[in-house]
Amino acid sequence: MAKLFFLLSGENETLPAAELTAILEAENIDFQVKEKLDQVVRLEADLHSVQAVHRRSAYTMMSAIELFTCPAEEAAITETAEQTDFTDVLNAGESFEVRVRRIKEHAEMLRTIPLEAKLGKLILRSTPNAKVNLKNPNKTFIGVITSNKLVFGVKQAEIQPKTFSERRPRKKPFFHPSAMPSKLARCMVNLARARTGELLLDPFCGTGSVMIEAAFIGCRVLGLDIQRHMIVGCRINLKHFGVDAEGLVIADSRKLPFRGLSCLVTDPPYGRSASTMKSTTKQIVEGVLNSAFTLLGEGQRICIASPKTLNIVQLGADLGYRHLESHFAYVHRTLTREIAVFQKT
Repeated sequence: MAKLFFLLSGENETLPAAELTAILEAENIDFQVKEKLDQVVRLEADLHSVQAVHRRSAYTMMSAIELFTCPAEEAAITETAEQTDFTDVLNAGESFEVRVRRIKEHAEMLRTIPLEAKLGKLILRSTPNAKVNLKNPNKTFIGVITSNKLVFGVKQAEIQPKTFSERRPRKKPFFHPSAMPSKLARCMVNLARARTGELLLDPFCGTGSVMIEAAFIGCRVLGLDIQRHMIVGCRINLKHFGVDAEGLVIADSRKLPFRGLSCLVTDPPYGRSASTMKSTTKQIVEGVLNSAFTLLGEGQRICIASPKTLNIVQLGADLGYRHLESHFAYVHRTLTREIAVFQKT
């Protein structure tokens, strides 16, 4: 296994790291987390894990093969870099660049640009005929200053956030103000450990955010909504993004007319702009959890969003689910989403 580190988004405190490990589990990749730092996870895994994470992740920004980790102090960095054999990753004659990023205000006494120059000189000294190229290098060495450490390595892949911004709610042909952001929808699909070829159901499909993101990682998708105009709008969005669903059904999520699901991911209606069809949010969430329990097989998962005030963990436990994890996403002053993952036991 290779020593790797992943640079994560700072958009949420816990979701990015949870999504990373969920992807590795969904892809059946052996891994061992070595350390969780501020927006960085260090772990050991096979190199093909990089491709899997970057194909699926919403909140991973970059991955690298780790060369060393040391205290974020100039003397310690110099000593560690001098002891590192860069010829293992940089061949004679290859070009390179060095980039250093700082997370928040960690180790502010270290200036990143002088540090890049110093590390570049140390690499040149140890690697015969290597060249610096800041425009089109063969290799990019990346350092991340975080949690009073410097994590340093060779960049493997980088996610461009534009792919998700192009699918944000207002970019879709059919818009509704309650629509979930594409990044969060993708993350929820990953937290459910959805796999390529498996059938994923969203019983409150709305504008289709969850279905689109699940389809993009290879899932078969099925959507349901009680409102006809939402199903019509969802179909428009799916067609716009080239998603061919297994089906779109007008039905009540509390009476799911399906069999043979692999997992369920959904964001039920709640909040100012969502229609609950005269039911309380608690009744809706409790109803779909109860209905889904008979459809899911043992060990299969459901990832569901709800208001933090609902106490969805207790609702799930009362119905016989095992609660695996919860994360919280602030929406506005009166709403914080709880993203909960349950497993049928």
